[in-house]
This record gives sequence, C-alpha cells and structure tokens, in this order.
Amino acid sequence: MINPLRNFTKKKIGGLILIFVIIIAFGFGGFGGGFSTGNQNNIAKINNTNISTQDFMDYLNQSGLSQQVIKENIDKNVIEELLSSLVSATLLNLEIKDLNLVVSDKIIAEILKKNKNFLDENGNFKRTLYEKFLLSNSMSAAMYEIKLKNNVLQRELFAYISGGAKSPKFLTDKYFIENNRKLDIEFIKLNRFYKREDEFTNQEIKIFIDENSEKLKQDYIDFSYVIITPKNLLGVDEFNQAFFDAIDEIDNKISKNIDFKTITNELNITVITKKDYINLENKETIENKIYNSRKKEIEILEDNGTFIFYQIDNVIQKLPNLNDERFAKQITNLLFQKEKFEFNKDILNQLDKNEFNQASFDKLGNGEVEKTQLNSIKDINKFENNSVKILYTLPINTFTLIADREDNIFIAKVMKLEDTGISPDSNIFNAISNEASAENRNGILKSYDYLLNNKYNVIVNEKTLDRVKNYFR
Repeated sequence: MINPLRNFTKKKIGGLILIFVIIIAFGFGGFGGGFSTGNQNNIAKINNTNISTQDFMDYLNQSGLSQQVIKENIDKNVIEELLSSLVSATLLNLEIKDLNLVVSDKIIAEILKKNKNFLDENGNFKRTLYEKFLLSNSMSAAMYEIKLKNNVLQRELFAYISGGAKSPKFLTDKYFIENNRKLDIEFIKLNRFYKREDEFTNQEIKIFIDENSEKLKQDYIDFSYVIITPKNLLGVDEFNQAFFDAIDEIDNKISKNIDFKTITNELNITVITKKDYINLENKETIENKIYNSRKKEIEILEDNGTFIFYQIDNVIQKLPNLNDERFAKQITNLLFQKEKFEFNKDILNQLDKNEFNQASFDKLGNGEVEKTQLNSIKDINKFENNSVKILYTLPINTFTLIADREDNIFIAKVMKLEDTGISPDSNIFNAISNEASAENRNGILKSYDYLLNNKYNVIVNEKTLDRVKNYFR
C-alpha cells in the first residue's frame, strides 16, 4: 500500500505545479488568440456557451496529470483528449439544464449515507470515514458533492433518454434467435501452408538483412545501475517515509545535474556495469527495462518494490551479428511473419474480389477440411470473440478469414444454420429480454449522440489550443 499512496501524492503535487505554471502563462499573456475581440481567454465554445482557459485549467487540475506526463504525451493528443472530455462534460450539463433535470440535496445526502466506503462495521454512516476519504483525495466536501451531483444528473439524463426502452416480445425473440442460432462451420487451418522458421536458408536470411539493413540496426548501450532497497539503503526491511525521502533526494540531485558516480558513491551501493548491451529477447529483466528506457540518460525506475537508479554511458547503433543466435532467431521470425502476412493477404484479396469459391476452398483443403458447430454467438471455445461475431453476420455458403485465441488463422465457410426459439415461460426469458432491452438502449443512445451533434455547434479556438501545446513542448 505504501507505493500507491506515495505515487498518488506525487501525482497530485505534480498536477498543482502544472496548473500554477499554466496560470502564469495565461495571466501574463503567454497564450492568446480568441474567437473575437475580448474573447482571447476562451479555448472552446458550445453554441453560446464559452469554455474559458480558466475552466480548462481547473479541469487539468482535477485530472491530476503532471506537467511531465503532459509533455511526454503532447504528440499523442493528450491536450486534445482532455479538452474533448471537458467539452463532452459541458455539453451534458447543457443538456441537463435544457431538460430541467434536478437532484435535491436530500437525495445526495441519502446517497452519501449509503456509500459502503463511509459505513462502519454495523452499516452506519460515519462522518469521520467520509472526512478521511476527502482528506486522502485532497477534496473538500463541497467539491465532492458537486461531482456526485453531476454524476447523478448524468445518470438521470441517460435514464430519461432510454429508460423506457423495454424490448417487446417479438424483438426479444429476434434477439434470442440471432444470438443463439447454431452454425455449422467448415474451416482450414492455414498454418500448414506457411514456411516454417527453420526452413529459411542462409541465403534467404542474408538477402533479407541486406535489403533491410538500416531498419534492422539496433542500439547497443553501455550503462551502469544500482538496485536500491530499504535494506541496502537504510538497513531496514520495510518501506518507510525515510526511504521515500531518500529516493526524492536522489531525484533532486538528478534535477541539479549531479552526476551518477557522485550520487552512487554517496549511497555506498555496489554499481553494476553492462557493456555493448542489447535487448534481443525482451524478457522481464532489470537490464531490459533499462534498455527500453534508454531515451532518458539518467533516471530512477520502480521495479517490483525496488528502485533502479541507472545512467546510460554510451549508445551505438549498429547491425547485430548474425552469429548471435538471438538475432538469427529474430530474422527468421520476421521472415516467417512476412510470409504468413503475404499468404493471408493473397486469400483476403481473393475474398474481396469474390474470386475465392468452393473450388478454391476444396483445392486448399486437399481433403483436410475440419468441421465444428457453434452453439451461440458467445461460443468462443474454438475461435476468438470477434471472429465468432463475424461468422454470425454472414449468410450461408460464405467464406471468411477468422482466428483463434492463439492467433492461428483459418479460412472458414458457413455451411448451415439452425434457429432456436424461446418460450415466454422459459426461466431465462426475462434475462434475454433485459439483454435485448440493453441493446435497444444502446441504439437509442447512439441516435441521441447524432441528435446532440446536430443540436450543439462546438468550435475550438485552434490558435489558443496550439499555443497551449507549444508551451508544453
């Protein structure tokens, strides 16, 4: 429990620092632009409702993301995703207001008093447990209750939109038949047509390497590291605040550009050194974790209750030696995957062009066609879930490529189907009716989503958004 609590605290502090930095940037004109004169503090607009930069800052603060996390994910659209979430939440609030949905303080109080996190062993609400929860999450009672109220209102909105979508009997029957029909399938496992990894000749391997030499070059690194535990750092077995304070102190020294050798000499922990290291097998080892984090020259990694403090001393990019069995295995695996992809792609092209027929299937099977029966759309004993769903959408005598959970690929044909009805007196009828109703609600909510897209016009201030992103780069 110690590490999660510690990480949570750091995350919160990082989030607060981030917001402070952004406030300075906005407050002193670091960001600008707007929809029109006088609106340079708006980052988005929904119809006539503005989302200000202050709104966005508050939302970022609540997300708990640190400046470093945002910086590392800036090119993965983290800012856009956060803004999109804020726009979605604002849009729902506008819709709640438009429909005059309300939740009384009495209802919120009742929900709080029923929350099992705030109940003692006798099931009684304890204010002290509630206050402890607020304190541990750095929230005030008002802030938490506003969030709770918004969540309740959103649930009411979705219940208002789709709450009456009870499936009639004929739709329940249709839903049951479509999802519980039996499918007879013929299939051919394609693995036997692929060239095995041990069948590639040295000449084929050499040609592949020559054609892809630049892509196959890999980083060889020299690095040093120490394993830090409470035992070797403080002489104790348990994690305690003194240990985490020591880790934080190392972090501070790194930020002050104090070199690895100086820090490790002070720690008096044995340094492990690796030369010309490469991760060719991707096993879960400390060295491979350091290798995978090599873009950072010096860092502390957490690894199963220990901390790894490392420094990358040198990086050389070169082509691995083919005499290295691990590299040779990588190459033959790449050749195997390439051959497999091209074979499957050829069949897929034939299917797309309607050139694959019964004669093609029989020729490919060559007397080794297998058969099976699927009992329902949830029958994933033979094939993986998405493949089964595809099979249930196809008409009889149709061919398709499917897979199992071990990523084996098959060409399959739907031979016949057998429908089974359900009686209203069946003990599972109500459960099936509920499933059908849930599917109907999903359809209604999708339609509601289209309605919202037409009802609300969302405009993003791209100039302000770009400046926010550039600030974190």
